[in-house]
Amino acid sequence: MKKTALVMAITAALAVLGGCSSQGERGTQASASHMTPALKSGIEQSHFDTSVRPQDDFFQYVNGGWLAHTDIPADKASWGSFDRLRYESDEAVKTLIHEAQQQSGKVGSSEQKIGDLYASFMDEQALEQLGHKPLQPLLAEIAAIDSYDQLSTLMGKLQRHQVTTPLGVFVVPDGKDARFNALYTAQDGIGMPDKDYYSKDDEKSVQLRADYQNMVVTMLRLIGEPNPEAQAKAVLGVETKLADIMWSRTKSREISLIYNPHGAAEFDSKLGKLNWHNVSDGLGLPAQDKIIVMQPSYFEELGTLFDQISLEDWQTYLKFHTVNSFAEVLSAPFADARFAFYSEALRGVTEQQPRWQRGVVMTNEMLGEEVGKLYVARHFSPAAKARMETLVQNLIAAYRTSIDNLGWMTDATKAAAQEKLTKVSYKIGYPDHWRSYDFEVKADDLVGNVIRARQHEVDYHLGQVGQPVDQTKWEMTPQTVNAYYHPLKNEIVFPAAILQPPFFDMSVDDAVNYGAIGAVIGHELGHGFDDQGAQFDGDGNIRNWWQDADLSQFKQRTDALVAQYDSYKPFKDAAVNGRMTLGENIGDLGGLTVAYKAYLLSLSGKNKEIIDGYTPEQRFFIGFAQSWRTKKREAAARQRLITDVHAPAQYRANGPLSNFTPFYEAFAVKEGDKLFRAQSERVKIW
Repeated sequence: MKKTALVMAITAALAVLGGCSSQGERGTQASASHMTPALKSGIEQSHFDTSVRPQDDFFQYVNGGWLAHTDIPADKASWGSFDRLRYESDEAVKTLIHEAQQQSGKVGSSEQKIGDLYASFMDEQALEQLGHKPLQPLLAEIAAIDSYDQLSTLMGKLQRHQVTTPLGVFVVPDGKDARFNALYTAQDGIGMPDKDYYSKDDEKSVQLRADYQNMVVTMLRLIGEPNPEAQAKAVLGVETKLADIMWSRTKSREISLIYNPHGAAEFDSKLGKLNWHNVSDGLGLPAQDKIIVMQPSYFEELGTLFDQISLEDWQTYLKFHTVNSFAEVLSAPFADARFAFYSEALRGVTEQQPRWQRGVVMTNEMLGEEVGKLYVARHFSPAAKARMETLVQNLIAAYRTSIDNLGWMTDATKAAAQEKLTKVSYKIGYPDHWRSYDFEVKADDLVGNVIRARQHEVDYHLGQVGQPVDQTKWEMTPQTVNAYYHPLKNEIVFPAAILQPPFFDMSVDDAVNYGAIGAVIGHELGHGFDDQGAQFDGDGNIRNWWQDADLSQFKQRTDALVAQYDSYKPFKDAAVNGRMTLGENIGDLGGLTVAYKAYLLSLSGKNKEIIDGYTPEQRFFIGFAQSWRTKKREAAARQRLITDVHAPAQYRANGPLSNFTPFYEAFAVKEGDKLFRAQSERVKIW
């Protein structure tokens, strides 16, 4: 029931804007260069690199000065617009937590839960004394396994604790009847970020496998295992076998391949001695007879593999993953071992983030909307929501006009696209109805708090299986700096925390706002019509609403975009995966296109004023490029090329601009310039 399983396994179910950081990556503030006051227009001219021509590299032209003078904090893998806002959000939440602690709320109140959960994390002395004792009951259960039936049941139980197992389970709307929630199963079970890490034989991959194995050795030694070196090899062996039968990320994006409904008996028959009924019992899953299987061949091969792996090796594997899952809330040696691999080896980060910030991250994860209520009351104004609503409505109107004017699409498909657009719903700032968190929180029981929170989260989702979809539910909290489109609900969602500069600024010219948050809105709308979203109708159901000729045209255009991004090489030996990043690249191109049209519509009847020396069109494009300002460590950038469905930031700016003729006109881009593409090579989809 981990959210990461959902995002990794069914990218169609939640198309996020990007700039995401993993748990533990948020960091201390970088150099103060990002605080330079912007001009009246909202343009941060001091961040420009005027040695670069805008016609050659617009991202570098707009952001090069900032890149040259900004140091990535030691506890961060990257620093940029998203990272800065996340840091500011964390600081704001820290203040709210401290205020909650001072209020001494009654037991069960929001203030008591928030304050005591954070306090339990900050009591380092108590955690050091406890070591891994709070996990000993779970580890003892693993050690007591003496049959594959017991192993199956315990794998289900461990999922209630959000421990990694080979079978991922989550709940989202049914892809063929999105009025109701359904149970999905997806491949899972490896500790490194992607299956490729287990098979690639380049020097870096070999070293990362050694680093990972060293972490496993350390974790097993810390819990007193008798032969941690040999046992760690066994863990890596199990995970390598799982990785061998997993689907690639690209294949797992194919909507036509990942919707495979099974009855319980049918699914169980494919799992061999991995007994689905036992897994369900351990998980506490209510009786039901429909499971949507995402990677069928993986589960069939897992069924064969399951009892070929010894019980002893499975026990060691589960012990490690149990400890690894809780390492952040155990004593320092466990957290340090996890940091050494996931942050230092994988992403080049040299320091852990401050403990207060790790505590904020955990509190947000466990009590997200409880914290969100306090955040919204303090940091989100009705005026900001009203202006954002106007922007969204303008973007939808521009999208409608854009569809009508498409020369390559037939009227029948246009009508179907317009019908879907009409049904798009949008949410801004915060949910209309807040979640409750009905579990006990104690100031002196951190691991117990985490266990109760995780079990509550699992029960919350499992209780929705077969039930009508709650259209008021959010997948992100208000204090999250991101945005998303949900194709199974046909909705776009913008949490309060992203509605800040450089994305959204109530005090500056509309051009920069449309270039930044307008492109974000357009990006999320675009996910409804990208290579995945285009396979869902306006009600969130998987249904082909395209004429064959139009679908063929769409594929030709998207294939051209794939080829463009395949050609981008941030390193001599590593390129962008144009197919894996296709949905996001369509979103970026469509977002830019529609935001620009919406901005022009907003200027109807107004003078095109030059502000700070820039035309409205130029200000729009500068605002767009400013929003992608990011600096990333090489190790982190290389990891993202393998695991991230988003292209690197410089290509998210330059890629769409190189396909967009109004940009050529605004900055006099001509043949011979590095961003120039011939008209016939410029991809236009929406």
